[in-house]
Amino acid sequence: MIPFFRAHHPLLTARLTRSVALVFALAVGGCGYHVAGHSSALPKNVHTIAVPALENKTSSYRIEQRLTAATIREFLAKTHYRIVSNPADGDAVLRGRVVGLEAVPLLFQSTSDNNTRATAMLVTVKCDVTLEDKESGKVLYHNDNFVFRSEYEISTDVKSFFSEQDPALDRIAADFASRLVAAVLENY
Repeated sequence: MIPFFRAHHPLLTARLTRSVALVFALAVGGCGYHVAGHSSALPKNVHTIAVPALENKTSSYRIEQRLTAATIREFLAKTHYRIVSNPADGDAVLRGRVVGLEAVPLLFQSTSDNNTRATAMLVTVKCDVTLEDKESGKVLYHNDNFVFRSEYEISTDVKSFFSEQDPALDRIAADFASRLVAAVLENY
């Protein structure tokens, strides 16, 4: 049937092809899919976001500094918002508290002396996070149970274990910040 239309009605075939392409483009483009973190549910009046240091309610030394710095870097890298540390200078203020940090062994490896050693850890960071519009006082995002979990491999070599600790914490902070910024922007 299609060869008949091509041979006898080239104008009709061209219109049909364009119509099918248009319907397909609208169906795919209008289905609501987008890349996480690249759209924003924040009001149009928010141009500057204040990100003061997170509070640390855990016994982990300076974890709040790493998470705050990573969150600021993520906002700067992935959004058009201006980021400041002073809450008085922002249109919206992102406040948070680190309320839990846990690392539990996930995978083990046998050693030559009949012991076992962890080779992967499951790291869980739990926070209470709120983004508030300073002008209206409206809460734009709130999650009192923002949980980030990820697996990280650790070295079985005792000598290099401690030299890997800082880079590992930086990777955890960067991964945490990526999820947090996407959650705040998407409001979920």
